[in-house]
Amino acid sequence: MSGPLLEGLPPIVDDDARILILGNMPSVMSLAAQEYYGNPRNAFWRIAADIVGFDPSSAYADRTVALRGSGVAVWDVLQMCRRVGSLDSAIEPDSMVANDFGSFFDAHPTIDRVFFNGAAAEKNFIRLAGVDRPLRYRRLPSTSPAQTMRYEDKLRAWREALAG
Repeated sequence: MSGPLLEGLPPIVDDDARILILGNMPSVMSLAAQEYYGNPRNAFWRIAADIVGFDPSSAYADRTVALRGSGVAVWDVLQMCRRVGSLDSAIEPDSMVANDFGSFFDAHPTIDRVFFNGAAAEKNFIRLAGVDRPLRYRRLPSTSPAQTMRYEDKLRAWREALAG
């Protein structure tokens, strides 16, 4: 059975971004809301708020302003794919199309660190993105509720990475 063709979201980014956080593909809830990390059980906004210093329950536009003001960009590895549900494991491998990272990094030359929000983002970036740039890459624990690591441990890993 073939899943629906899904198209991702545009990046959250400013011209002076220094850090790019890459997810794999937005969840069903995120796509419906047209907001990154739209599942309230996903820890992304809570972690970002604890590190950057904003109210995680504030309006989406305010949260994205806070991230951009901190030099943080958010995007996903996949531009489109077929998937039933929200799990990365449900994505049909042959349907994956990566975002245009060459053009993205050309347009945002101040980005020097890329953090992967989980293993699937890292794996698919390496497999599909074709980026040959001297950037620092690091996989972080997924903020997804499917990743059962304690919140405090996720926060510690993310805080160390973003501070470095």
